[in-house]
Amino acid sequence: MKDCMKDVMKVVAGPLNLLLIFIPVALAAELLHWSPAVIFVTAALAVVPLSGILGDATEELSVRAGERAGALINATLGNAAELIITVLALREGLFELVRASIVGSIIGNLLLVCGASLLLGGLKNGTQKFNKSDASMNATLMLVAAVVLAVPSLFAVAIEPNHANVSSLSLITAGVIIVLYILNLIYGFQNNPTATAHADPGQIPVTHTPRLSTRTALLVLGITTVLIAAMSEILVGAVEPMVSQIGISEFFVGIILVPIIGNVAEHVVAVDVALKNKMDLAMGIAVGSSLQIALFVAPLLVFISTLFGNVLPLEFNSFELVALIVTSIVSAQVSSDGETNWLEGALLLGLYAILAVAFFFLPVALVK
Repeated sequence: MKDCMKDVMKVVAGPLNLLLIFIPVALAAELLHWSPAVIFVTAALAVVPLSGILGDATEELSVRAGERAGALINATLGNAAELIITVLALREGLFELVRASIVGSIIGNLLLVCGASLLLGGLKNGTQKFNKSDASMNATLMLVAAVVLAVPSLFAVAIEPNHANVSSLSLITAGVIIVLYILNLIYGFQNNPTATAHADPGQIPVTHTPRLSTRTALLVLGITTVLIAAMSEILVGAVEPMVSQIGISEFFVGIILVPIIGNVAEHVVAVDVALKNKMDLAMGIAVGSSLQIALFVAPLLVFISTLFGNVLPLEFNSFELVALIVTSIVSAQVSSDGETNWLEGALLLGLYAILAVAFFFLPVALVK
């Protein structure tokens, strides 16, 4: 038992995990009916370290499971925290928030995470190089995924009078996307098992030495998942009262705030490895996480929504579509030459900042 506790302490150690203090604060805020904004913020701050711990436990299991099984574990659990938040949002019928979080996660990883990694890594190490072949494949997959996600939105205009057809198109699209995701995993396994693992978020170098036993890692994974679910329940419940109270849109919460909340720990990892001049891993985290959202999380949410009585239609508004397509094209261009510098990072961050401000000022009526 003592050894188990020591192992757990290794996982929860670290400056980011000081935010764990917000778990009891969020619970108190919910029980004492504090301001919705305070409830949302405290729950969000509690989710941040929990998502990091969940990622650590996932890494420990993946290392012990071997390359192929480890890649599959990371591919499945890489965005677990955000998936939990969005599933609870689906249950509450917050479809706008869920769709916005899908696009927000993709552009956040490709612009914010990748931009910060390129900027800080470039300032410290100068021009940094990465595997051009792997980056080109991921960029191509991302472009295809963006186009496929856009199809239901583009055709929904013509078939909107028949809502059943829109739902059917969304389900069929989700099924095709899942097949593409499975094919991507198979291709990675056949050509380079470790490449598949490194293309997923929150990854670690293959030289990582396990710190936890399998039993302890599973225990940490289970406890953390329960706590994330509890904090996400509080967070999602505060969304509608909060947006009414402070005047921001549910759309902005979904496209900017939720992706950042669910992926902060993963973002820190990407920047850290970029500072260590490991750009293959940094690019794999940023682009791989976006691919996982587009090819796995988005279609999975469509199928999960059927359990709550309504199909989540993959109908993104024109602003989301423009942001998604443009971001995918820019990311592909950055990946095209196999090297990066700090200026490219600054450009990506500048684009993300402009989009975030534009989404903040976007009238609610235009995103309905």
